[in-house]
Amino acid sequence: MTLSEGWDPGPRPHWVQAANRGDVAPITDEARLPLTRESLLGEARARLGLGPEAGVGAIDGDDRFLEPLDVVLKALDEEAELTVVGRWTTRRFLLRLLEVRFQLAAHVRVDPGVREEVVEAPIVVTGAPRTGTTALFGALAAEPGLRAPEGWELLRPVPSPDPDRFPDVARVALADEELRRLNAISSGLDAIHVYAGRMPKECLSAMSFAFLSEEFTARYHVPSYVAHLARADMAPAYEVHRLVLQVLQRRFGPVQWLLKSPVHLHSLDELFAVYPDARLVVTHRDPLKILPSVSSLVATLRWAHSDRVDLGEIGGYHAELYGRALDALAAAEGGGSLDPVRTHHAHHADIVADTVAAARGVHDGLGLPLPPEDEAAVVAAVAATPLGAHGEHRYAFADLGLDAVTERQRFGRYVEVFGVPVEDPAASPVPGASSR
Repeated sequence: MTLSEGWDPGPRPHWVQAANRGDVAPITDEARLPLTRESLLGEARARLGLGPEAGVGAIDGDDRFLEPLDVVLKALDEEAELTVVGRWTTRRFLLRLLEVRFQLAAHVRVDPGVREEVVEAPIVVTGAPRTGTTALFGALAAEPGLRAPEGWELLRPVPSPDPDRFPDVARVALADEELRRLNAISSGLDAIHVYAGRMPKECLSAMSFAFLSEEFTARYHVPSYVAHLARADMAPAYEVHRLVLQVLQRRFGPVQWLLKSPVHLHSLDELFAVYPDARLVVTHRDPLKILPSVSSLVATLRWAHSDRVDLGEIGGYHAELYGRALDALAAAEGGGSLDPVRTHHAHHADIVADTVAAARGVHDGLGLPLPPEDEAAVVAAVAATPLGAHGEHRYAFADLGLDAVTERQRFGRYVEVFGVPVEDPAASPVPGASSR
């Protein structure tokens, strides 16, 4: 076991300890199955009752997902150092992604008109992780006039949901089982980020069907896949994301989508290529608070899959990743490439202090009406999800082994351009606030 000094995830549940020792035969037997393209595609076809003629899960002949799939499978086998439970739950995760690819391919063949569905002017909440994106997204998602995809919809989008039987109870149960499994394995996860089938879900889950997604880099130590993702064309991820939304809205008529993910910061050009009329909501926070918070989340996710968790390595990776992304964002803002009419900025401190006012600010900033019934729904949703309801998320910049002066310099332009208030990196976080 290799854990960073000073980082203590706490003991694993007894069943996880037993399974990792090899004492839970069904989990051990499943974990022994190979993580190869042939094995996984074959099992996915078998689960869906498909024969070899179903191919590899190409959608309209698009098999660009195979290259990143092969890269991530090799990295999982050779770099991730998965535990028995980690390998077991990873195999189930990969199978679900491949099953849905087959389902999407079949859906498009049966109903080619789904490709004509227009995803018009989506509102996209983005910003570095742990900057208030989840809190703001959750508040806005409560509005009846906006539709945020729920966890079960992004994990199991096929068939198109029926508005008269919404939600699909069976698919909610499947999504809950998968999403809650991570907290059952790594029991401190809820205090950092809650996952559930009926909660609004971020775009990452749809992009994973292209196997181009930070969902893999968050859960696993996979440096070769990180390098591949950094140089990859992200167009396939955004194209399958759009297809998922088209499937989800097919039986609903026109929809005002509300979307969210920090990953859009790295791919704004690709985002606007697929959604040219998208409206951006960008959240901001002191980077020296972002780094330990997101690194703690990722460390906890990796602890669910591996005994090897290096918090300092994770912190250094995020410093470089978001150093580039936030510097590019500042350059885009300074160069005028972010349309001020279609872009609204919000600060973490304001979101935490008054989430309702922050949601109202989104409408004002983007010139969108906020009907009284929608505002009332936001008020009720915020009241129902108080800060710290699932426990306190504790983290410290010092645990990352990074130099505060160096990191202040790295993020200097971002802080200056967006007027981001800086804080003492040694100060304790507001209880519960970081979980938003």
